[in-house]
Amino acid sequence: MPTHRAVHVKSAGEPFELVDVETAAPPPGHVRIDVNACGVCGTDHAFVAGAFPNLSWPITPGHEIAGTVAELGSGVAGFTVGERVAVGWFGGNCNHCLPCRKGQFMQCVNLQVPSWNYPGGYAESVTAPATALARIPDGLSFAEAAPMGCAGVTTYNALRHTKAVGGDRVAVLGIGGLGHLGIQWARAMGFETIAIARGTGKAPDAADLGAHHYIDSTAGDVAEALQKLGGAQVVLATAANSAAMAATVGGLAPQGELVIIGATFDPLPISPGDLLFGNFSVIGHPSGTSADIEDTMHFAVQSGVRARIEEKPLTEAAAAYAAMDEGRARYRMVLTM
Repeated sequence: MPTHRAVHVKSAGEPFELVDVETAAPPPGHVRIDVNACGVCGTDHAFVAGAFPNLSWPITPGHEIAGTVAELGSGVAGFTVGERVAVGWFGGNCNHCLPCRKGQFMQCVNLQVPSWNYPGGYAESVTAPATALARIPDGLSFAEAAPMGCAGVTTYNALRHTKAVGGDRVAVLGIGGLGHLGIQWARAMGFETIAIARGTGKAPDAADLGAHHYIDSTAGDVAEALQKLGGAQVVLATAANSAAMAATVGGLAPQGELVIIGATFDPLPISPGDLLFGNFSVIGHPSGTSADIEDTMHFAVQSGVRARIEEKPLTEAAAAYAAMDEGRARYRMVLTM
């Protein structure tokens, strides 16, 4: 049987090992993909650390996958060998549970996630359910497409489902792997874009990414600074810091929305009275489906939005992961095969 190379993590916190793995034919309803690129996401840390339940060790991390269809399992329709495809956090759904029957595919009770339910994209080959596949449009390279499967779709999808319309003020809290994309999407969607980060070090990047305004969260009251600009219809919270999120609520415009995509499990210290009298909403927004990923990539082509990436070969997966994990990435690391 042919083999391919893949990164293995044998148990929680163990170092990466590059190993040879048998390349099996895809089962019914699945597609085997020759991987060309895979993004390194902050959530990979949770897998490597063993923070998610029911992991089957060893694991292969990676859920920002881009490559070409290599082989089709029986029953797969609509895809052909050689097509360029991406797979993100949304790694397939069952289509028969109640949320799926209601069209709520991200809440599928049998949701598949690469590296959790099957080996992920730090590898030369991945086999995924056909429902996970998003077609990559012309105009995006594999390395550009890979981060769109998680970071891209999460930020784009969150913004496009708000009540904001062109000309409204939208603030992006945090300028990192998610936030640097959020700023670009907000500007491309026609919003007056406000970047919020700690200190002044990222102010030049914020301006270069398209922000009209920059707020240093260490220089004073963030809510007051937002209100001086007229109030934000939306705050897109990409920084996983509950206190920083709560500090923006007073800066919302009437009927404003705090949209949370930065994952933290710390309590959110917000007064119900603030929500009531401001008619504010606090919303969590998880990633997006394969169709949403396609929409994200098409808008990226049309608007020129791109993740800022640094590419590393698969043999340097540990170094790429460390750069992400230690906050040295500017702004996404991508493995190439």
